[in-house]
Amino acid sequence: MTLELSQPIPLPHLSALVNARFPMGLGANSFELGSLLLAEGYIEGVEGGPSSAPGFDATSCVVLPGFIDLHIHGSAGHDTMDARPESLPAISRFLAQHGVTGFTPTTMTAPHPPTLAAVRNVAATLAAPMPGAAILGVHLEGPYISPRFPGAQAKENIRRANLAEFGELLTAGPVKLITLAPEEPGAAALIDAALVAGVRVIIGHSAASYDQAIASFDRGVSQATHTFNAMTGLHHREPGVVGAVLTDERIFAQLIADTVHVHPAAMAVLARCKGPDRLLLITDAIRATGLPDGESELGGQTVFVRDGACRLADGTLAGSILTMDAALRYFLAATGWPLEKAWPITSCTPAAALGIADTFGVIAPGYRADLVVLDASLEVVATIVGGRIVYLREGEERRLGNG
Repeated sequence: MTLELSQPIPLPHLSALVNARFPMGLGANSFELGSLLLAEGYIEGVEGGPSSAPGFDATSCVVLPGFIDLHIHGSAGHDTMDARPESLPAISRFLAQHGVTGFTPTTMTAPHPPTLAAVRNVAATLAAPMPGAAILGVHLEGPYISPRFPGAQAKENIRRANLAEFGELLTAGPVKLITLAPEEPGAAALIDAALVAGVRVIIGHSAASYDQAIASFDRGVSQATHTFNAMTGLHHREPGVVGAVLTDERIFAQLIADTVHVHPAAMAVLARCKGPDRLLLITDAIRATGLPDGESELGGQTVFVRDGACRLADGTLAGSILTMDAALRYFLAATGWPLEKAWPITSCTPAAALGIADTFGVIAPGYRADLVVLDASLEVVATIVGGRIVYLREGEERRLGNG
């Protein structure tokens, strides 16, 4: 089943957002009241105080840098591995409804030909503007992972690191991230090759010991995929991958904040250990996101969706139906953090983890005008990509004014 999304009405490029509350600059832990001046897809300037000037009227709203999701397989009935022209635009449009302005389509552990097709499809899709969230590169999740921690990855497709295969994927499209198990044979050479190519390496689906994890961090691994899930856990004599991630300040930690994959108390522990500059929310969403409960598909496997959880027939969690706006609300409830402290984990920190923090994830002159407007309940009012409104909630047209 595919979620049919209506074609958006033409929405304007904006010259200003007025009467907004927003975090000004990198590391801001308070919100300013003022206006954002936009030009040619970027933030041109900031003015303080209320305004009656033309523009999108954000009165009673908070404006944040747009959400960035670095780990998402699909939504609205579509999946990255479909490798069809219509799939990524449909995902892009759906994500914009939930405040996402940038994402990295994520592959599954699969044979090489369908993975290659998926990466090539991303490259082909980039030839045209996206209708909603922008594509920021490809995230390869596997296939070079541990058979001891496959999660919902098809175990029969897990294999040793293959430099020739990886080289073909690099040539095929904009690979920016790869999740692998660094303790597996051949992983060290692949980590080195990835780093030379500018690809960020993520530890995940890994049976590494604490010492092996730290050694991989020393080699250049910089991020952990869906922390706590599909990795060696924390024990007081064997700290495992989780212990290494919690204690190493170099590592960015992804979190699926849906209260299914991670208990709220564990979210709070991760938040205390990593802080807002090393913790980033992801969804790990699959094609069932946005659809009614029932049967779906992930990596050729049947997934059963019920009561907010996605599981294989044997009960294994298989991605999520989480959205980034909901993830933020769950996280705030679990940790007690105020929004003023938490906002970077949806934008600034993922931008840093991807290596694009000089242009994305901050509200300041010279940064991309990728923004999300939230009401007092942290529901999405509008999403703006490159200064253009790509989503406007029904009934909010009055805010457009003549901006």
